[in-house]
Parts: sequence; structure tokens; C-alpha cells
Amino acid sequence: MFSILGTQEYAEWYQVQPFKIQGLIHARLERIKEHGHFGDAKHISSRLSELRWKNGLRIYFSISIKENYKSIVLLIGGTKSSQKSDIAKAKKLILQLNKV
Repeated sequence: MFSILGTQEYAEWYQVQPFKIQGLIHARLERIKEHGHFGDAKHISSRLSELRWKNGLRIYFSISIKENYKSIVLLIGGTKSSQKSDIAKAKKLILQLNKV
């Protein structure tokens, strides 16, 4: 249903997460990829949304739909406490990706 891509910033953040958190993220991304089920997600701006977990975990992403191809770009991860700065970083990453 969706292909999932990630930025270098997201990959670096993901690699330092504990295995339990990586498992939660992996399971969520598989549900999105296979069934299009995002779970607890919130639209932030025209091109930015976030996946949310009850433990405060956040992943900021952008959706691209071109013809019949749907992809999600995972921009950056963080927590509720770092949300404001993470959103600012995610918006900058979207601008950088659009220049490519």
C-alpha cells in the first residue's frame, strides 16, 4: 500500500533507540506499509504529520502520492518533550527534500 523511505537524520535517530522501541516502530511501519493503517497520527501542516505513541515517542513524516505510487518519508524522530524543535527540523528537512 505504501513504500517507506527515511532520511539520514531519521536513520541515525532510529539506530540509537532501544530494541524495544525499535520493535514498536517496526510493527507500526509494517501496518502502514501493508494496510495503510497509521494508528494514532496527527496532521501538523500541509506536508507534515506525526505518528504518536502513548509513551511520548514521535516520528515526523511526509506523504507523497504520485499517480498510483504512495510513499512516506520518515523525517526525524523524537519525543513529546522535544516536539517543538523536532517539528522545526522536520519542516527544514521537507524543504531540503523538495530541492532535490
